[in-house]
Amino acid sequence: MFFHAYGVLMEDRIQEAIREFEAIKERREVSLCTLMALIYAHKKSQNPDRDAIQELDAKLKEHRKSATQKGLYFAGLFLWHLGRNEKAREYTDRMIKISNGAKEGLILKGWIDVTSNKDASVKKAGKYFDEALKEGADVFALMGKAQYFELRQNYSGALETINQIIVSFPEFLPAFIKKMKLLLTLQDWEQTVEAAQRLLQKDKTNIEALRMLALHSLCREGDLNESFNQLTNLFATLDRYEPHNPDLFYQMSLAFTRVCGRNEKILEKTHTLVERAFSMASGDAERATELGYQLVLQGKIKEAMKWYRTAMTLDETSISALTGMIRCQLIEGHLEDAEQQLEFLTEIQQTIGKSGELSYLRAVLAIKKCKPQEEVINLLNDAMDTHFSALQGLPLGVEYFEKLNPDFLLEIIKEYIALCPTQPPSQGQPASPQLKHCASVLETVVKTVPGLIQAVYLMAKVKFQAGDIKAAQSSLQHCLEQNPSHADAHLLMAQIYLLQGNLKLSSQSLELCLSYNFEIREHPLYHLIKAQTQKKTGELQEAIHTLQIAMSLQGMKRTGSSSKSKSKRIEISSTDCVSVFLELAEAHWMNGEQHEAAKVMQDAINEFSGTPEELRVTIANADLALLRGDTELALNMLRNITPEQPYYIQAKEKMADIYLNHRKEKRLYASCYRDLVEKLPSSHTYLLLGDAYMNIQEVEKAIEIYEQALMKNPKDGALASKIGKALVKTHNYAKAINYYEAALKSGQQNFHRYDLAELLLKLRQYEKSERVLQQALNHEPVTDLAALSEDGRYLVLLAKIQNRMENNEQAILSLQRARDVQARVLKRVQLEQPDAVPMQKQLAAEICAEIAKHYTCQRDYEKAIKFYKEALVYCESDNKVDFNQRFKNIYFFEQVMLELARLYLSQDDVEACQHQCAVLLKTDQDNEAATMMMADLMFRKQDYEQAVFHFQQLLERKPDNYPTLSRLIDLLRRAGKLEEVPRFLEMAEKHSSRAKLEPGFNYCKGIYQWYTGEPNDGLRHFNKARKDNEWGQNAIYNMIEICLNPDNDTMGGEVFENLDGDIGNSTEKQESEQLAVRTAEKLLKELKPQTPDGHVQLRIMENYCLMATKQKANVEKALNVFTEIANSEKDHVPALLGMATAYMILKQTPRARNQLKRIAKMNWNAIDADEFEKSWLLLADIYIQSGKYDMAGELLKRCLRHNKSSCKAYEYMGYIMEKEQSYRDAALNYEMAWKYGNQTNPTIGYKLAFNYLKAKRYVDAIDICHKVLDAHPNYPKMRKDILDKARAALRS
Repeated sequence: MFFHAYGVLMEDRIQEAIREFEAIKERREVSLCTLMALIYAHKKSQNPDRDAIQELDAKLKEHRKSATQKGLYFAGLFLWHLGRNEKAREYTDRMIKISNGAKEGLILKGWIDVTSNKDASVKKAGKYFDEALKEGADVFALMGKAQYFELRQNYSGALETINQIIVSFPEFLPAFIKKMKLLLTLQDWEQTVEAAQRLLQKDKTNIEALRMLALHSLCREGDLNESFNQLTNLFATLDRYEPHNPDLFYQMSLAFTRVCGRNEKILEKTHTLVERAFSMASGDAERATELGYQLVLQGKIKEAMKWYRTAMTLDETSISALTGMIRCQLIEGHLEDAEQQLEFLTEIQQTIGKSGELSYLRAVLAIKKCKPQEEVINLLNDAMDTHFSALQGLPLGVEYFEKLNPDFLLEIIKEYIALCPTQPPSQGQPASPQLKHCASVLETVVKTVPGLIQAVYLMAKVKFQAGDIKAAQSSLQHCLEQNPSHADAHLLMAQIYLLQGNLKLSSQSLELCLSYNFEIREHPLYHLIKAQTQKKTGELQEAIHTLQIAMSLQGMKRTGSSSKSKSKRIEISSTDCVSVFLELAEAHWMNGEQHEAAKVMQDAINEFSGTPEELRVTIANADLALLRGDTELALNMLRNITPEQPYYIQAKEKMADIYLNHRKEKRLYASCYRDLVEKLPSSHTYLLLGDAYMNIQEVEKAIEIYEQALMKNPKDGALASKIGKALVKTHNYAKAINYYEAALKSGQQNFHRYDLAELLLKLRQYEKSERVLQQALNHEPVTDLAALSEDGRYLVLLAKIQNRMENNEQAILSLQRARDVQARVLKRVQLEQPDAVPMQKQLAAEICAEIAKHYTCQRDYEKAIKFYKEALVYCESDNKVDFNQRFKNIYFFEQVMLELARLYLSQDDVEACQHQCAVLLKTDQDNEAATMMMADLMFRKQDYEQAVFHFQQLLERKPDNYPTLSRLIDLLRRAGKLEEVPRFLEMAEKHSSRAKLEPGFNYCKGIYQWYTGEPNDGLRHFNKARKDNEWGQNAIYNMIEICLNPDNDTMGGEVFENLDGDIGNSTEKQESEQLAVRTAEKLLKELKPQTPDGHVQLRIMENYCLMATKQKANVEKALNVFTEIANSEKDHVPALLGMATAYMILKQTPRARNQLKRIAKMNWNAIDADEFEKSWLLLADIYIQSGKYDMAGELLKRCLRHNKSSCKAYEYMGYIMEKEQSYRDAALNYEMAWKYGNQTNPTIGYKLAFNYLKAKRYVDAIDICHKVLDAHPNYPKMRKDILDKARAALRS
């Protein structure tokens, strides 16, 4: 009953409330609070009854003495609702005292403290709630605890408490409302909307939920129509359920007014709402002021002025109403009145407190009165700083949207932009400092209200004027996707295309603009861009005509512009207005109409005389003088511009350009910038002087100037970075390191950590570099987008350093962290910085590809494939990126596709590999690597003609493409077609007379001769390539292999060990082997691996040399190293083969067999192809020794499937057939071994002749005997056992 009456009272139905209070004032529990409420109600009446108040006051004092516990509690609760916290605390303390700490009293005291706006009291509140909750869950206590957490900015703690309430009290709606608001504070819009929808399921008329959905549509989605519909629904609900609540009507309108981007329909709705609030409380000056403000936003200045006057009538001290009147006066051009009022407000500012709006209006007045630019900028800076100071500590929510007031911020941004050059700075020149400030503010606005298209457009404009064209285009694309009829966005896009020289797209943007908004023809800027496009295409007459149309438009009339036309006045900046004049003058000049050009220029001087733009006309005049070749006249004009005037810096830059590019006088070029620093000393002019010194290669002077500039602006990261890079450029690395370290110690230059770490990496100081990055990453978890991006960069560089330190596990962990961070960045950037999405996607792709490379090195091919696929997901082409970036993206995409294809090939997944190659060749027919891989696939499918065709295509285009040729030789060997190699070698020789001197050619010739059984010739050619950077390392590895195994025997094999009789163990052969090992050891010292894989390969080769000595101690030492590598590198085939070979030499055959079986179960891959073949041959050797011919045969067939030229595989097959007395089959296999050994191995010759003899092919046997004996006249047993017997058999 009491709170019902209180609610009626709050709706200003005072008499009705008094009647209800009178009816319950005798009830003991509520008598105290009822008496208080009656006094409050009487005082609130228009004509307060003094006698009644006096009587009630006396009764209150009487009741207070005998008040019960409940009475004191309700009195405290009522006073707290009225906002009288101190009085409420007094009653609550008394209640707690007489009740020995009643739970209700503790909870109320907690709420009083938590809403006291005093930090000391707020800190105490938590303990009262905790004390009360010891007696069990209480919704009022839990809500208080959540409020306490929220005020302490522990939003996750608050959310956890609210979730407890929802679980325990599922019908308590305020908890759902609080959860929705907390989710918004945590910037999780998706869950906020979900919470609002859940709330509406429980209460379909919930005003807070309806407001939240309308704000989401407006702020997040930028869907004005949907937002309007939701607002209509919200206001209808208000009208139905809260028709007498003027405060609610007023409060509900505020946020929408300030974030709607001046949308007419929404402003009309909010205006109606505030009018309704004012009609219910017509004495409220604050609401009258708000009505005036909303009319200003609608462009109804005279009506707004009326409401501001009404507000002043209601409250003569209303500063906000007076400020609104000044704004209207400035808009209408009543500058004197506005100036007087502003002077008054400025004088009393210390009393009323600083106001951002006041500083802004002073800036506008300064602009209109042509005050110095510096004064305007200071006022705008002051406006911005004051405005943002009011937002400190305020969480994201409805109040934040109100106080942020994006509309006001955009007004300030527009004034900043108007003060900056309209065109991007030339290459190497810094952008206007104001643009950086604008970008920072706009990032906040776009991040908070991404649906505000005007903010996105202004961000594009700022990026364009700052020279970040790619980001500007991306923002405009986003802007036009949201609103295709945005005329200004189309015009800016046309300007960008024009700047890029893409005249066709510039014209298309103008046509699109016209198709969406026909009124754009009345905008001079449209004609200016069109004329600039025509001028660049050589259509000078058309350009002149277009500019003349622009000159005739209403927007170009600078004087007497109080147009009475009913049509909306087109706004054009004075900068663009001057551009029309200057472009027309230049077009006339280029068309040979010098007289007309001079006339237009004179018109410009007359039109802009006495304005800041007059100096632009002077600079343009100087340009015309330059066109006539009169540099002295141009310089004289520019010299007349004084430091006090705007465009002085541009004039000096123009003079410097004349001295450098026209007169070639570097000394005078630098002196222009020295003058600038002398006359206008600032960090910006010092930076210009430093850049000038860098341009003329005077780096030491540049560093000195940069350091002076940094003293003026110690927080300028870009400047500090320039100093570091300049020091590096002079190779003064020690000073650069000291500089970076000193900057870091100062605590102001944290962004130098990356530059320092990168420099230390370059100098190979890996541990120090790693320490710098670990310090940078040692911080609490961050949510800020910039900080997340920075962490990602640090982690990628850290992984690079750890990789150089051969700490591969840590490198992968760092990259995995970078990937996680980048995923968070991508999620945020799509909403906060849509222009940066393509670049961030590319970074994510590069991180995934780097992880894949590491897994490839570890031979974990499945994971490598997974991460390469993930990289491809991010590689989707984006038309919003510029050509250069798109080219880089395509190149990266191709590299990832190639790596994936190689991995599929290594996994024996031929179909997947072929698909990857086909996709690549579809986009790039000349892709060498894809063509080579496709050829490899064709070989595997035994489609030799197609395979050779692919290589032939490459080699016909470039016969000296030695990487392709070397790969072709390897594949022809595997196809058993080595006889086709010479023609390709001849093609290379014919193509270049220097071919025989080329290391690549000698390498190719060497591998061909080695493969065809001529190791000595192979060694000679490899030796010619061994000093080359590209071919040397591989040539040396091949030379070592030849030295260690010139006859390509099965190392560790026992089948053929003693077949050579005494030759196999001759002293001469042993000495030859020892000499070969010593040669191999010398060659090992020449190897300089650059990769972790290369270092492992070197260790394996070193230990093969140890094994080749056949000394037990050396073999055991090698075995230990091979075991260590096999344990650290997963499925490392060369290491496992090394272990097996060592075990065989140590006569530990079972252990060798176990390792070889392990290899036999693995998938073949091209990288380890030779090691796979050697391991299968060795395992086959073991099986043959133990009589398991079937198992050996399967392995040998596998060898021949992957290498049809495997001489040793045919030899083993022949041996098996011979043992099985199948002499014809044995002869066929020995024939192949003899063929692919190039008929040079006497042992195979002997075996072939022997099996011919056994197969009764006597003539063939005699023929082979002659060939062997011609090359080896003393080969044992050949003459006696075969030749003589074959001859005898023929005779008989």
